[in-house]
Amino acid sequence: MLAGNKDIDKTYSIFSGKYRRYHGETLLQKMIDIKTIVLNIRDVFFVAIGVVQSLVLLALNRPDVVFLKGGYVGVPIGLAAALYRIPIVTHDSDAVAGLANRMVSRWATLHATALPVNQYAYPESKTLETGVIVSSEYRLVDSDAKQAFRRELALPQNAKILFITGGSSGAAAINQTVTSIIEDIIDLDPDVYIIHQVGKGKQGVYKRTDYRQLEVHEFIDGLYKYSGAADLIITRAGANTLAEFAVQAKPCIVIPSPHFAGGHQLENANFVREREAAVVLDEQTILQDPSLLNQSIANVLLDKRAQKKLADNIHKLARLDASSVIAQKLQDIATKSKKHNKL
Repeated sequence: MLAGNKDIDKTYSIFSGKYRRYHGETLLQKMIDIKTIVLNIRDVFFVAIGVVQSLVLLALNRPDVVFLKGGYVGVPIGLAAALYRIPIVTHDSDAVAGLANRMVSRWATLHATALPVNQYAYPESKTLETGVIVSSEYRLVDSDAKQAFRRELALPQNAKILFITGGSSGAAAINQTVTSIIEDIIDLDPDVYIIHQVGKGKQGVYKRTDYRQLEVHEFIDGLYKYSGAADLIITRAGANTLAEFAVQAKPCIVIPSPHFAGGHQLENANFVREREAAVVLDEQTILQDPSLLNQSIANVLLDKRAQKKLADNIHKLARLDASSVIAQKLQDIATKSKKHNKL
């Protein structure tokens, strides 16, 4: 995808490695997980190789600033940039700073963050709330835009549309819960219409898919159209996903994954819950009692006032200028770096 982007001049690949850890895992579980220990040790050597590769790449390209969006591939580049004293700008989309960014944070010139500065452990003087960079396809959806999306997608204009997505790979817990109560959801109202993105290769989660009020998709290209057409969305708590739906001002039921390292999704979900910007449900709880999800759907999908409250509150969290703010900061730091290098 990056190689085909007309705005990116070159792409490079380097070795890197990640530190495998699992949220909620006990010390004993970590000590006896031999496979994970071996992989982590192996990846230390991958990171070392990546640092050498990064030193060569930075020497050849001589960048004025390095931008790290998070993810383990940023560690070798960040360490190499620190050795060359190239300014580093990090960006965290989640409510918790990522491990990779934390590892290079001491050498960063600026920490750009999705949420307010006091949410993070970075030095306040070097931290700036910028929001999350969101594709230009995601825009505020008013009633006219919602109806336009419905016409484009051949969806019923007057339906109460529920859109369910666990991402392109699907979310097993969401799929399991929804499929167990699908008839209850359909029976909530004659106008209920459900669109469910189940994930690649997971069409079989439904025993039958011939319900008149149900569309099942393994993968959706142009997801913003479906979210834009919806009255209510069931989703995971990924930072980018929540930011996209915040820009669209979409009421959401958020079911965070409890399994990601650092509990990032749990923290993201807590942030929106505290601001009454989404209904947040615990994964294990709804697996044990799926009726709780059905009741939450009814409470929002059948109540326009509840939809408006959630939509207004989540839209307040959206930063519509994130990309331009970050770009300007990168330009300012790069310009200052150039002047310094000429001295």
